[in-house]
Amino acid sequence: MPASVSRFAILLTLNVGFLCVLGFYGTGTAQQPHSGLVNSAEQRLEMIEQLKQLNRQVAEQNQLLRSGQLSVTIIEASER
Repeated sequence: MPASVSRFAILLTLNVGFLCVLGFYGTGTAQQPHSGLVNSAEQRLEMIEQLKQLNRQVAEQNQLLRSGQLSVTIIEASER
């Protein structure tokens, strides 16, 4: 009888240990892959489009500066 009790205790301990390992398996700190990430080619195309937009805005500002229609209003700190 004592041999069967010790086997049962060993088996129970091993099962509890195995379940603990499985319980911690899913809570690892490794980063899971995100499905919302775009690939590098799409990122480059988006960056190129943003750079083109910035170039258009700079061109508009240059046109305003060259035309002389740009005016600057200075507000003193006491007027705020």
